[in-house]
Amino acid sequence: MIQLRAVTVGVLGLSLLASAAMAHHGWSWAEAAQVELEGTVREIFIGPPHPTLQVEASDGMWTVELGNPSQTKRAGFVEGSAKVGDTLKALGNRSEDEGEKRMKAVQITVGEKTYDIYPERIKR
Repeated sequence: MIQLRAVTVGVLGLSLLASAAMAHHGWSWAEAAQVELEGTVREIFIGPPHPTLQVEASDGMWTVELGNPSQTKRAGFVEGSAKVGDTLKALGNRSEDEGEKRMKAVQITVGEKTYDIYPERIKR
């Protein structure tokens, strides 16, 4: 009986963690409307769970999240596609928390090269 409870508690705990992870990686934290952000790349992280760029814009430092590593790579954005100091334009959905400078990019442009991270979500 004790083992059954332990297994049940373990499974329930894993389910809660999975739900929290899905909520973080989904779009529920982002506004429905898309915005454009322009700035200078200050940091680049290519890896799981999501590649991110730290972008200095006129109103401060933003975190720009891309798709998961495989999706970002399929879009053509790989290590070396951008470097610190590059100008970046991002189209995406910003955080619903206005105090948080974070966006989920659907498309980014570095120099003259455009990467469609989530082509099905691009709104013009």
